Amino acid sequence: MVLQDGSLTNYPVSLSIDYPGRPLNRLTTFFRFIIMVPIVVILGLVTNVTAQWDNEVLKTTVASGGILFVPVVLMVLFRQKYPRWWFDWNVSLVKFSTRVLVYVMLLRDEYPSTDEDQSVHINIEYPDVLKNLNRWLPLIKWFLAIPHYFILCFLIAALFICVVIAWFAILFTGKYPETMFRFVVGVIRWNLRVSGYAFLLVTDQYPSFSLK
Repeated sequence: MVLQDGSLTNYPVSLSIDYPGRPLNRLTTFFRFIIMVPIVVILGLVTNVTAQWDNEVLKTTVASGGILFVPVVLMVLFRQKYPRWWFDWNVSLVKFSTRVLVYVMLLRDEYPSTDEDQSVHINIEYPDVLKNLNRWLPLIKWFLAIPHYFILCFLIAALFICVVIAWFAILFTGKYPETMFRFVVGVIRWNLRVSGYAFLLVTDQYPSFSLK
């Protein structure tokens, strides 16, 4: 697989984010945690939000779903199928949520689109279930990925420190320090690979312990 930056990967889940080629907007960076509210609310509404109103006469429930996980587990286990439209939904939601995350992490200052890739390039290959997926592994992949969760906890803590430092750097210089940019992108990439393995269930290839 050839990535947007021209590099190669043999893993079926990949991410690259364009480093800003111009100074970032200091004003929108300063007010990022206010400006981001509308798009974060929209993301919440299409992921996992439930509202209920109960009384003696009427009960109303409004709910929406997030990543399709349990249904995919059952389909792979019993039918050895991954419905294409379920896959497309999961990929579209991952792309949208990643664009929002990139905006929140100050990596780019374009307001996140609900449908266009913008400067966030994600490629997730549709799996050939019969040839490439073991029907039993979806039951334990979440468990096998525990070492990654442990390491990612520390990496995510470091990521937030980098974002705070980058916030000040952008306000004073208009630039996101490139080393920090690569690190933050690497953590997001690592997390995406783990999600592709353990929750999107698109591959049985164990994710690498790498930011690259």
